Amino acid sequence: MKLHEYQSKALLKKAGLPVPTSIHVEKPEEVSEALQKTGIKRGVVKAQAYTGGRGKAGGIKLFTSEKEAIDYSRQLIGMQLVTHQTGSGGVKVHSVLLEEASDIEKEFYVAILLDRAKVNPLFMISPDGGMDIEEVAEKTPERILRLHPEVGKELSDSIKNQGAEFLGLEGDLKVQFGDVLQKLYNVYTERDATLLEINPLITTADNKLAILDCKFDIDDNAIFRQLDSGGDPNAEKTASEIEAAKYDMSYIALDGNIGCMVNGAGLAMATMDSIKHNGGDPANFLDVGGSATEEAVTKAFEIISSDKAVECILVNIFGGIMQCDTIANGIIAAVEKSGLKLPLVVRLEGTNVEIGQQIIKDSGLNIISAENLDDAARKAVSVTQKSK
Repeated sequence: MKLHEYQSKALLKKAGLPVPTSIHVEKPEEVSEALQKTGIKRGVVKAQAYTGGRGKAGGIKLFTSEKEAIDYSRQLIGMQLVTHQTGSGGVKVHSVLLEEASDIEKEFYVAILLDRAKVNPLFMISPDGGMDIEEVAEKTPERILRLHPEVGKELSDSIKNQGAEFLGLEGDLKVQFGDVLQKLYNVYTERDATLLEINPLITTADNKLAILDCKFDIDDNAIFRQLDSGGDPNAEKTASEIEAAKYDMSYIALDGNIGCMVNGAGLAMATMDSIKHNGGDPANFLDVGGSATEEAVTKAFEIISSDKAVECILVNIFGGIMQCDTIANGIIAAVEKSGLKLPLVVRLEGTNVEIGQQIIKDSGLNIISAENLDDAARKAVSVTQKSK
């Protein structure tokens, strides 16, 4: 679950971290009252959208008057913001953050993420704030300091000091940095974050640290205890993804014409690879899980076939806990109930596979059986090619 900048900064401010005065508005008509409420005279209007690179894409505007703030808010709210991360379609901006301007002396980069290889949080610290960290990592990797804190403990003085020294911070700024680092780590841990990225963390003209921008992602598995964060678990999901989740299924849309129903992420990857290997293109995949009910399978067919680009559905199920004869009966019942008209290729493997295959053969339905995954992929690709 991703948080908008205004939501992220509200959490950081609550944790005692230095964030500039700001206020969130959803309509240009709210800007005047918002500025009066906060006392902001000079600042920035920042498009609230789940993407990086907003500044380069025109999503951040500096204003020096109320009129400019209103005009820029009117420009940004409702626009499709296209950045290097969004693709050509962009993302729609529904609101903006009005934030007081800061007198920037230096910009730094600080992030906490999960190092999966070491099963440990990882601090990434760089003096090159305000830049794309991917570019820094590629061209000047020595400009990034990586530190692993001890899980479940306060940050050590060693980590705080190493970070401050790497950024060239001394005296009071060094003390401030240690405090900021500890509080960021507290928020990261308490909020079940997978990413907490500050870019940039700045020093101001009056020798203070301030957080100008923040990217905050919360682990989907912990959403149930982070509902007060203000984030929307469905903000970036399509209607099909939301509908699939209601039945504990996972749905991902792609660009091809062969729909894929599988049980397991690994099987999904293998199925799509086989389709590509045989000259086809997957349109989507829907993971029904290891114990899908007849109702869930029926819903799965409805979701997959709702994609108008789908010309054929390939079902690739491994029967382990859920036996193949049960799966076969579920598929037949679901096809009859949903009134599926698309060609259907079914490959079953696992417990009671022969019984399951016979059930499908005896069903009288227009179902194409496959002996193995490669056979299933070839048959699905052949069906789509014949329809052209």
